Amino acid sequence: MRVALIGNGAMGHMVAAEAHKRGDEIGVVITSADKDLTIDQLADKLRGHDAAIDFSSGDAVLKNIEAVVRTQVPLVEGTTGWKDKEAEAKQIVSEHNGALVYGANFSIGVNLFYRLTEHAANLFAAVEGYDPFIEEAHHNRKKDLPSGTALKLREIMSEHFAGNISTASTRAGHIPGTHRIGFDSEPDQVLLTHTARSRQGFASGALVAAHWIIGRTGMFEFSQVIDEILKRRSP
Repeated sequence: MRVALIGNGAMGHMVAAEAHKRGDEIGVVITSADKDLTIDQLADKLRGHDAAIDFSSGDAVLKNIEAVVRTQVPLVEGTTGWKDKEAEAKQIVSEHNGALVYGANFSIGVNLFYRLTEHAANLFAAVEGYDPFIEEAHHNRKKDLPSGTALKLREIMSEHFAGNISTASTRAGHIPGTHRIGFDSEPDQVLLTHTARSRQGFASGALVAAHWIIGRTGMFEFSQVIDEILKRRSP
């Protein structure tokens, strides 16, 4: 698979390293030096790849999506902080008959954590006396707050608990990412935690999604990729 990378920061470097391990080829790398390119100029750079992976910035997502889908190259959108533009992104993908996978978090472990969260919320909502909460922590360069993953966890838990679910965020140092959900009562507290040891899990998941999206059209959440993987492994 020949991959175009959009974004040359820490995640871009990690995706490139993981791609080389897996035998995938990195083609063009779009960096901050390309930020003034027009959509057509950007599209010209992206043509001829099997897939593109974007880990850039939230304010560049719509431009990147439009440039990629114009080339009929499928896109994995790993950038967060653009949820308010999701409807516009879907329209762009649909107009160009493109293909895109997006998600709040491309870690396989986090996506399994979502499923644990749904099950736990269902259990604790069935009994009285437990209040749900969410805590998340990331490095001090992460701009969106709460994280996209925390928002997804809150969305999942809100299906079982009424009212606002307390969500606390920390931005400090070099924390790759920690997410914790809890259920607190007068006699006890139950915690479930996912801690990222590095960005490797996000890069691996993005490459899994890139292989999956080739040959498809439409806009998909990464959870759909995970669903298919789990179905394949079911007895």
